[in-house]
Amino acid sequence: MPRRRKIKRVALVTVPYHSGVVESAGTWLNVGFVYIAGALREAGYEVDYYDAMSLWHKEDDIRKRLEDFRPDVVCTSAFTAAIIAATSLLRLAKEVDPEIVTVIGNVHATFCYPEMLRVDNDVIDFVVRGEGERTLPELLNCLNAGDDPAKVAGLAFWRDGGVIATRSAAFIRDLDSLPTAWDLVEWPIYTYRAKNNARLAIVSSARGCQQDCSFCSQKLFWRRGWRARSAENFVAELEMLQKKYGVQVAMLADEIPTLDRARWERILELMIERKPGVRLLMETRVDDIVRDEDIMDRYALAGVEHIYVGVEAGQQATLDLFKKGSKAEDSRRAIEIINQADIVSETSFVLGMPTDTPETFKEAVELAKLYNPDMAFFLAIAPWPYADLYPQLEAHVATKDYSKYNLVQPVVKPDAMTLEEVERELGRAARNFFMHKFQNLDELSTWKREFMLSVFDILINHSYLSGQMQEMAAAGKRMPEEVKAMLRNVNAHRRDLKIQAGAEPRNFAPIP
Repeated sequence: MPRRRKIKRVALVTVPYHSGVVESAGTWLNVGFVYIAGALREAGYEVDYYDAMSLWHKEDDIRKRLEDFRPDVVCTSAFTAAIIAATSLLRLAKEVDPEIVTVIGNVHATFCYPEMLRVDNDVIDFVVRGEGERTLPELLNCLNAGDDPAKVAGLAFWRDGGVIATRSAAFIRDLDSLPTAWDLVEWPIYTYRAKNNARLAIVSSARGCQQDCSFCSQKLFWRRGWRARSAENFVAELEMLQKKYGVQVAMLADEIPTLDRARWERILELMIERKPGVRLLMETRVDDIVRDEDIMDRYALAGVEHIYVGVEAGQQATLDLFKKGSKAEDSRRAIEIINQADIVSETSFVLGMPTDTPETFKEAVELAKLYNPDMAFFLAIAPWPYADLYPQLEAHVATKDYSKYNLVQPVVKPDAMTLEEVERELGRAARNFFMHKFQNLDELSTWKREFMLSVFDILINHSYLSGQMQEMAAAGKRMPEEVKAMLRNVNAHRRDLKIQAGAEPRNFAPIP
């Protein structure tokens, strides 16, 4: 593609896609763009880190930001559910300036670039496959030199009526060496609702996944590899984020931060010693929690406050189908270990498989009650088109509208249920589980009770479940009495806690 001007300015723009899931608990920054921006600046480019998603910006807002910055390149990153919105974003960039070079990356683009380029080659100039910190600067340097981008590893693009895919780029081995651009982050917008809107960062201490889950994308994206930053480098970053930007809570973006126990123990040791003032939210494997039972007290002392482990299913046959590599009894034990350490436990159950029935959903709720996590979410199976499980689900896929592949809207139709029934049962499962949790709040420590009351507020007032309640009201249906009772009790409990603390009580939601 001939260039008429030199590339100097690059806009990194998140896709303004919302489903009521991720954004319900807070506002989450794109840590990938922090690294990409750092790499671009080191290569001499001027960068605008623009989180249109977190700012809830629409087309007119995005157009103005692009017109003001006047980028030569617009890059975006999209998971499967956001890919349609991402294409619209790049189309808008071309409308602002037809000479803008458009680039897209992330998991969906890495694997589905042939389909994307065949359909949208008029608005997608380049796809970055895999990590972008080296590939993107190399691409821009190549274009500025007037050279052939086919020489750059890790790309895909449209040329002469067909798709060109270059060789795969090697993974970055030394993660400690990567530059970052934390100063470009618009920090005031990033907050965590569950802790009184504490300032929230997303951080990464490791990249990769060695698990074999058949429904997931991470093992494919990372090619079953795993790399990590040094404990010292990671903890120093947490200290900097707290001192320089006032970060109070950080969520680990890692798929498996605890894979190397010795390294993880060193992180905990440094956190306890240095007290960076940042609480950690994280995800890890069931097996690693069971392995670490003897050091869970150090998890808590280090500031680990919330751990998600993916149970996904209670029946061993389903776990085997999902290739989780874990035993059902280990899942229950892992949650018990987390609870005993007074750390918030969270898990999820994947439902809506072809053989599921309303009874399956009820069984999942009862299993969740038995496992007793603080939070359990009941998710619709998302048939990622590149996942190992997809061929077994393809005949049951009811829509190819990727915007619905968000774990909330069902897109796989069970033999004995409609999609509407699946969606209704997912909502009912969540309400039944959290009603049960509320009825047993007295079993929790004081800080966990306060946290769970905030969770109820989020679910009722800010999440996709609140949308279901509004739809019921709009349809003229009465809000269930159990939900009304929960709202009254949430308000009463919250009021009591505030009065005990000498604070001004406030209601969470109007009670119908």
